[in-house]
Formats: sequence, C-alpha cells, structure tokens
Amino acid sequence: MHKPQSMWTIVIAAAAILAVTMGIRQSLGLFVSPLNTSTGLGIVTISFAMAIAQFAWGLAQPLFGMLADRVGSFKVILIGTLLMAAGLAVTPFVSSEFGLVFSIGILTAVGAGAGSFSILIGAVAARLPAERRSFAAGFINAGGSFGQFVFAPLAQALIHSFNWINALLILAFTSLSSIFLALPLRENHSTIAQNAIKAPESITLRQQISIAFKDRSYLCLHAGFFTCGFHIAFLVTHLPGEVNICGLPPVVGATSLAIIGLANVLGSLYAGWLGQTQRMKMILFWMYASRAIAVGIYLAAPKTALTFYIFAAVLGFTWLSTVPPTAGLVGKLFGPRYLATLFGLTLLSHQIGGFFGAWLGGLVFYANGDYQWMWVGDIVLASLAAVVNLPIKEAKPK
Repeated sequence: MHKPQSMWTIVIAAAAILAVTMGIRQSLGLFVSPLNTSTGLGIVTISFAMAIAQFAWGLAQPLFGMLADRVGSFKVILIGTLLMAAGLAVTPFVSSEFGLVFSIGILTAVGAGAGSFSILIGAVAARLPAERRSFAAGFINAGGSFGQFVFAPLAQALIHSFNWINALLILAFTSLSSIFLALPLRENHSTIAQNAIKAPESITLRQQISIAFKDRSYLCLHAGFFTCGFHIAFLVTHLPGEVNICGLPPVVGATSLAIIGLANVLGSLYAGWLGQTQRMKMILFWMYASRAIAVGIYLAAPKTALTFYIFAAVLGFTWLSTVPPTAGLVGKLFGPRYLATLFGLTLLSHQIGGFFGAWLGGLVFYANGDYQWMWVGDIVLASLAAVVNLPIKEAKPK
C-alpha cells in the first residue's frame, strides 16, 4: 500500500488531469456561435457534432479502461492527450459536417475520454484502501469541476481577445500539459501484474461484465446516469444559446458555466465525504430530485443575469457530484479490479444520454426558436432518475 504522501500525489495528479480535459471539453459550447457564424454549417449540424462528441467521450471510457487494465493508465492518458490536442488544433480548419464530426466529435472527445473519470478513478482506486475511495473520487471529480471554473471564462476571454481560431489552438497546446501531470500515475510491469491478480482467477473481465448486467442495481445506475448525461450535455452545449435568447451578453453564459464548475467543486467534495457515512443511492436520489426542482424554479423566474448565476450555483452543486456515489456504488457491488471498465460502461450510458441532450437541444431550438420543451423534458427525466435509484441494493456504511 502507498504511503499517505504518495497517495495524495496520485490523487492530486488525477484531479489536475481531469481539470484540463474536463475544463476544455466543457467549454466547447462557447464555440458553437462563432463556429456557426464562420462556417455557416447551422446550429443543427454543429449540435450533431457536439452530440457525437458526447457519445464518443462515453464510448472511449470503457474501451480505454480495458486498455488501462492491461498496459497501465499513463500510456492511455498519453495516447488520449495527443488525440485531444490534434482534434482541437484541426477544428479551425474544417468546413464540412464530416470534418467537424471528425475533429470535435471523435478526435477531441475520444482523447478527452482517455483522461477522464473511469481511467483516473480506476487508477487511484487500485492504490487506495476501500474506506478512502469515496473521498478520493470526490476530490478527483472536484478537479474536473475546478477545470470548468477556470477554462470557461478563459476560453471566452481567448475568443474575445484572439478570435475563436486562435483560442482553439491555444487550448490544444494547453491540453498537452496532461502528459506531464500524468507522470505520477506511471506503473511498472510488476504493478500492473499485481493489480491483475487482485480478483479471483476464475473471474475474467467478460464474466464480470456479464454478472454486472444481470444485477438490477447496476442497471439502475445506468438508467440514472443516462438522465444525468442528458441534462449536463444539454446545458453545457446550449446554455450560452439560452443566454443569447434572453438578450444577455455572452459573458453571462461563460460566467454561468464557471459558476457551475466552482459550485461543483464543493458539491463533489461533499458527495465524496458523505459517501463514507451515508447510503450512496440516497445521495443520488436527492441530487436528481433537486435538479428537477431547480429547473422548475428557473422556468418561473425572470431571465436576468442574476437568475442565471443563482441557477448555475444550484445546479453546479450536483452537476457532476453524481460521479463519486456512482463510482462508489460500482466499487461496492463488484470491487476495484474492473472498476475502470464497469464504471466506464455506466459513463457510456451517461454519454448516450448526453448525445440526445446535445442533439435534441439543437433540433428543438431549430423547430421552436427556444428550448422550452427541453426544459420540460429535463424536469421529467430528473424526477425519474431520482426514483430509479431507490431499488438499488446497498448496505448502510459502517
């Protein structure tokens, strides 16, 4: 087992990587308007590329999780960082739907997926005792939220100061810092071999996946996480557009995204801490229920900058705070051996929801000129997500 100092080094390194990959990825909604103005591809086409990115990011995580179980997390993060940087750098030079889907929807998203939740939480969980994993997952998740707090206003400032093309190129260069940050996560061959024998020899990855998908609790996690992805992808892609509809300046959208990230730092740490003493399924229930209430209040409130900031703060507290309890429940149900893969599969469901959230947002706006029906659908899905977590079988923490 690692010494406390080295454990903190690993946890902080993972949080910093997620800050870069998540911060940049969650700021791409700020480029929808300038992309549309410069390329003339239209909001539906750009929303579709962003939707593909949501799905590709989710699909990459279980696949890279399997690869990380074999070759180690550092090599996976290295590959992903190069893909992400290439995708961001290529985007300003594409002018077709196919090109945009390839650059943002595949290269950037897949690369970000290799440096995201399942790989990072899986790598850290294998090095920590069970009682510390929930808080570690919350701390790592807080890193991603802090990245959104930093990169959303930074991206908007870069767009304003240097135009959107140079802004993307600067972000591409910045993303390469993940390689340096991943150095503490390097494993030698003996470490990988030791991790490989932590599970009973009779349980292979394929068998474990089969067992998991026959478990009703695991399926409930997938259903709830699908809604979480729908909700987050819709907001991160279309919140700047909602701000524009309300006649407010773009800085309100960027500031709202930053507030979401900052609030989720607190929410993630709180969720990770709470998961040590409370049933994680109840944490998820209250998070999803609070989202439905928050969206309902937002629809009834006057659309001012202050309204958006308060809305962002409330939503931000639960934004990706669902990750620590979800990852914690997967670890409780099946242990840490295949956590990167099994949690990665729940993230795939999360991002299938994300695909529909980003894509349908564009379609609804194109058809109606606003996002009213998306907000209504968001309330319904969040309410269902709250209820679907209740049947999960989870013992009360000691």
